[in-house]
Amino acid sequence: MNYITLEITKEKIAIITIDSPEAKVNKVSSRFLDEVAGDIQRINDDKSIKGIVIVSGKEDNFVVGADIDEVKRMQATEEVIAYITKGHSILNTLEDMKIPVVACIHGNCLGGGLELALACNYRLAVDYPKTVMGLPEVQLGLLPAAGGTQRLPRLIGLTAALPLLLTARSLRAKQAKRAGLVDEVIPPYGTKETAVKKALELAEKGNIRRNRKRSFITFLLESNPIGRSIVFSQARKMVTRQTYGCYPAPYAIIDAVEHGQKHGKAAGLKKEIELFVKLVTTFQSKALMSLFFGMTDLKKNPQKSIARSVGKLAVLGTGLMGQGIASVSTAICETILMKDVSLNAAAPGMKEIWKGLQKKAKSGAILAFDRDIQYGKLVASDDYSLFKNTDLVVEAVFEDLALKKRILADVEAATDERTIFASNTSAIPISDIAAGCKRPENVIGMHYFSPVPKMPLLEIITTDKTAPWVTATALDMGIAQGKTCIVVKDGPGFYTTRILAPLLNEAVLLVEEGADLVSIDKAMRQFGYPVGPITLIDEVGIDVGAHVAMGLEKMFAARGMQSSDAFPKLIARDYKGKKNKKGFYLYDGKKKKGQKLPNEEIYALLGGVPRKKFDVELIQQRVSLMMINEALICLQEGIISCPRDGDIGAVFGLGFPPFEGGPFRYIDHIGASGVMATLASLEKIYGNRFSPPQILRDMAQSGKKFY
Repeated sequence: MNYITLEITKEKIAIITIDSPEAKVNKVSSRFLDEVAGDIQRINDDKSIKGIVIVSGKEDNFVVGADIDEVKRMQATEEVIAYITKGHSILNTLEDMKIPVVACIHGNCLGGGLELALACNYRLAVDYPKTVMGLPEVQLGLLPAAGGTQRLPRLIGLTAALPLLLTARSLRAKQAKRAGLVDEVIPPYGTKETAVKKALELAEKGNIRRNRKRSFITFLLESNPIGRSIVFSQARKMVTRQTYGCYPAPYAIIDAVEHGQKHGKAAGLKKEIELFVKLVTTFQSKALMSLFFGMTDLKKNPQKSIARSVGKLAVLGTGLMGQGIASVSTAICETILMKDVSLNAAAPGMKEIWKGLQKKAKSGAILAFDRDIQYGKLVASDDYSLFKNTDLVVEAVFEDLALKKRILADVEAATDERTIFASNTSAIPISDIAAGCKRPENVIGMHYFSPVPKMPLLEIITTDKTAPWVTATALDMGIAQGKTCIVVKDGPGFYTTRILAPLLNEAVLLVEEGADLVSIDKAMRQFGYPVGPITLIDEVGIDVGAHVAMGLEKMFAARGMQSSDAFPKLIARDYKGKKNKKGFYLYDGKKKKGQKLPNEEIYALLGGVPRKKFDVELIQQRVSLMMINEALICLQEGIISCPRDGDIGAVFGLGFPPFEGGPFRYIDHIGASGVMATLASLEKIYGNRFSPPQILRDMAQSGKKFY
């Protein structure tokens, strides 16, 4: 099985076609590198060849990056060094060719794929929705190790390259052309022929070196050591400000770029290898890679054979959640009913979906033709007359049990046994919604996260009565929508809401004990959360938090857990958070050093003034361990089926620090006995809400790990 096909045209242009056998995407593996090296040597030996064209044999991807599975299997440092060194040698040879080398990029061109394209001296990008270029290695806790930190800044400049390297931002064809990343954007027809023609043209002109256009300010910053040192200093400050130093990879990327700028490309490439080897052994990289592999596993539906297709979808409630659910379904369903109390009520939701489609078309994510086709699938409705033959109904109305039960009865009356009813509830048990209905086997929970188009997680909730084909169909639908899906068992709060509630409760208890709002949020940002818990309550809504707390109160009270009484006090005084500008923080425009100011009235209501100083580590332990402890109990009770699902749910649904890999990876990293000792010490001071569950006690005693 060959990864590479080499053909020589009658014009003496060598066409290298990359097509990994028995795989949907092209990856850079050791076998791939060996074949490329052999073909380049054959081209070098044939002095009649005038140019090289590199294309992909796949329909929708060029090369998506390194074979992470192979990298993961490497046990010794020497293996990693040999793998990267081989890649460097091949790309250096390609870059130094005396004949023009043209990369024709069609589809995803990521990581090692983009680094391959950067080693070519001319890049064509096909104007096609799936043509996307980027260096996502930082998301795995790594750096681009095939010359990306050296060639990208030299091609487009430091100030343009660093954001792409540090944020994993990807560019579409036209964006890449504006950035100087590609030389030309071509239509998606006759791409190979166009590339061959370009190679001949360049061969006739002689090997070209493009001069980069730079503004005067950019020139001043990048053309001298002082200017460059300012750029690197600001980049490090930005990384620290955004990540609190929790991730080593961004700093390593800056170090590699800076070293190459100071000492030349050869030294920079050597530094790249050195830093990559250090990063690949860090716990942060291992945790981030575990999330990557977990997400990859969850893209497969183990029950696909019994899943039914969803051609007709109905969404009940066209507010923020409803319109979001419909918007991620326009590319995969034939018809989408948008039902609300009136057609006028449905209209704003339809308008927002159009805006989203228009934005996609403008960015190049979809064609204008597809935008119109997808919007045309939406049908506004104010009754159930059109619901016959609907495959899936997703209810996205307010969190009210009586309302949801009434809607389920109406849907059952308008549909038959083929229709699935899914509730997008965040906390109400699905069995409570299905109680007394005609077809409980057709009822399931599909808990989306807001904003739906951006949030990657979908929590699918099954009851004891949910039919397997219903679960399989909901899972198939979620995967098709681009979501990472976890299937959990029914119960108050399911998994994600259930483990979030104790964390938020503990944060509010700290406020009642006299802790400063900003200090709590800052401590948890330093721990690795993207948003502090107090800010999160304001964002979600104090009224929503109160509603969820009421739903879970009975379950937690049965375990003797102390609940804050802050929410009822705040709701009684119309505190709803950011939505009505009455929350824990002020939303009247006043800020201090760019930060929101605490609402002093909250202090008067909860704990009084002045505020007390709490140890940062104590805040982090109390707040984070409440979530971690509840995740353990959920695994113990079978709410989640495995630690992987628990980690994916916590990270992608709730923002648990990704570099820790999730609650269960965190326990493995710290050690079960260490976590249990901390919980036991907190239990002595703050009560049995910190009592270690039996599953953790067993882990600590046996010395076992979750992974």
